[in-house]
Amino acid sequence: MACLHAANILLPAKGTNRKKWAVIACDQFTSQPEYWEKAEEYVGSAPSALRLIYPEAYLNSDDKDSYQRRIAGIRENMEQYLSEGIMTEEVHQGYVLTVRETAAGIRVGLIAALDLESYNYTNKTQNKVRATEETVQERIPVRVGIRRNALVESPHVMMLLDDPSERLLEPLYQKREKFRRLYDTELMLGGGNVCGYAIEGMDAEELTERITEMERESQEIFLAVGDGNHSLAAAKNCWEDLKERLSERKTDTYPGRYALVEVVNLHSPSLEFEAIHRVLYGGEPEKVAEGFCKYLENRGMRAAEEWTDESTADIILVQGTRRKGLRLPDAEGHLAVELLQHFLDAYLKEHAGMELDYVHSPEAVEELTGEGKACGMLLRSIEKSSLFPAIHAGGVLPRKTFSIGTESQKRYYMECRSLVEL
Repeated sequence: MACLHAANILLPAKGTNRKKWAVIACDQFTSQPEYWEKAEEYVGSAPSALRLIYPEAYLNSDDKDSYQRRIAGIRENMEQYLSEGIMTEEVHQGYVLTVRETAAGIRVGLIAALDLESYNYTNKTQNKVRATEETVQERIPVRVGIRRNALVESPHVMMLLDDPSERLLEPLYQKREKFRRLYDTELMLGGGNVCGYAIEGMDAEELTERITEMERESQEIFLAVGDGNHSLAAAKNCWEDLKERLSERKTDTYPGRYALVEVVNLHSPSLEFEAIHRVLYGGEPEKVAEGFCKYLENRGMRAAEEWTDESTADIILVQGTRRKGLRLPDAEGHLAVELLQHFLDAYLKEHAGMELDYVHSPEAVEELTGEGKACGMLLRSIEKSSLFPAIHAGGVLPRKTFSIGTESQKRYYMECRSLVEL
């Protein structure tokens, strides 16, 4: 079977304020709860995807009871939105072409159902659909808790298609006005604008044939996860548990076998790879640098300190306005982010009480470390053209190796899909 399929796609009903409905991916602004407070204030009591997600900014502050209340509230909101017709089926056995305007340009995507049987997130998989980054098992249970027994899903998963010849998405974009327009809305809090077009009927059938042909022609990998790796891993885990309780006849068509995703072309000029920086709460730059240098020495490598010329540094340690650059002149083909992440994993085990966070903007790193209670680590981004070859060669990359665009350019929740048989 092909890995991508048409789907029955739900959208907020006509008359719904879609600017208030669409909300950014739940794993953004994790160290900036004030963003989510602004989102809450803006949405107010209006129907919104904000009521269907668990912003991860609250995970560290929520105790077990608060967590359970949030999960229960999400399920109640799903049930209410379905029963009251706030979410309705707008596309039957079709796709949605998305056109997103961001500071980086126009990003074209395709909303489709991904067959979870074609995907595996382990490092040694030979599946056509693969993870790009290491999956942290500890991060999956929270997402499983949300998806298990949920009535609907709304994706922030972005899949990358290696399509330098622009065979799939770009021709759809050129004839987008031929398709029925589903929505055209500004996005809250600086997210830009997004339009959606329905691809259905014969157009959907022809698109399915083209996708299947391209998958058949692909060599090792057809799709790689760009964003939402852990959410897709949670969907996979839920499906593996669920299919054990289903008859063989039902496993091919049961909604839980699929996950709604957005497919984008890796070669789109608007698809920018950004570095993801680290903030170690409780860390001191000098001690972190010393520990990292010893870590490298034990592996036959070294770090050269650069106090003045940051342009040559592979890693810059930050604490407010204090900065120290480190070069890795003999990293033996390893990415700087790979070496740093493996060091930090070990460092955290040796230093109880420290916490590590992942931050997208250098300005946020400086702000979060400004009071001298944390150490920031600024990294360079990888070249996106190296992504698929790197996965071919060595499997998944370290977690949080790169980000697709800045936080405000991340996918906003809009489309939904039922996870149960209606």
